[in-house]
Amino acid sequence: MRPRRFLPSLNLLLAFDAVIRHGSVTAAADDLSLTQSAVSRLVQALEEQLGCTLFLRERKRLMPTAAALAYQRDITRALDLIRNASMNVVTNPEGGTLSLAALPTFATRWLGPRLAQFLTKHPGISVNLSTRIQRFDFQTEIFDAVIFYGAPDWGQAQHLELFPERLTACAAPEFLHRHPIAAPTDLDGLPLMHLESRVQAWDDWFRGQGAEPRPAAGMRMDTFSMMVQASISGIGVALLPDYLAQIEIAEGRLCPILKPAVPAEGSYWLAWPETKHGYGPIIAFRQWMAQAARQDAD
Repeated sequence: MRPRRFLPSLNLLLAFDAVIRHGSVTAAADDLSLTQSAVSRLVQALEEQLGCTLFLRERKRLMPTAAALAYQRDITRALDLIRNASMNVVTNPEGGTLSLAALPTFATRWLGPRLAQFLTKHPGISVNLSTRIQRFDFQTEIFDAVIFYGAPDWGQAQHLELFPERLTACAAPEFLHRHPIAAPTDLDGLPLMHLESRVQAWDDWFRGQGAEPRPAAGMRMDTFSMMVQASISGIGVALLPDYLAQIEIAEGRLCPILKPAVPAEGSYWLAWPETKHGYGPIIAFRQWMAQAARQDAD
């Protein structure tokens, strides 16, 4: 049961949202192709329906209350959901749409080259792919699933482990010519590049070499792609997921240091909201991802 009082019409909500976004009735009217008086009446009708004051009238201007600003944040998300749902049903009325978030470098290096296989196998499903580094709440974002690194602890979600992290330290050939590395201790004093979200990665790598973790001074970066380019230019030693390092190693632009593919603590995971467990595109995608990850491990 959805009480009508709490379901204002779209016209009321669009007028309310436009007034706050533009900061004036005049600009909102231009945006909506309405008269100023029409926008004012729509805003007043919304206040009457909700039974609360959303704007203070000051010298013919509408000043939003704190309640109005909070309400507009939620309304904006709701309008975005309606817009995206409408676009999805228009562009893909048969198979459904999967809105997926993934780590930037994972999306470009691992998922991107394989995604055509999924689309060929499931031609009726459209995939909208965005990159995200920071975590988000499925309840407030438009995503159906996310690929992330760490532990299976995404809130109110179900998880599928794709593969564990394995680390390979790399450097440019010219850098290694200037700084030969034959043992973990040879890295002492060298610039070691860090990913901001993987503060323990070098500790894992040193332990994987049979050595105690050592001080790791160097640059911090927020994406692996940035780290790859920096290491190719000879700035220092990059610590990369093994799947990510293979292209540059095969091309000779980077060289692995000591033991490659050292196990780390975290894994790559696919997560989706518990409420969407039975959604067709998610079922198809997680089955395909599980198979793709197994093939990659073989």
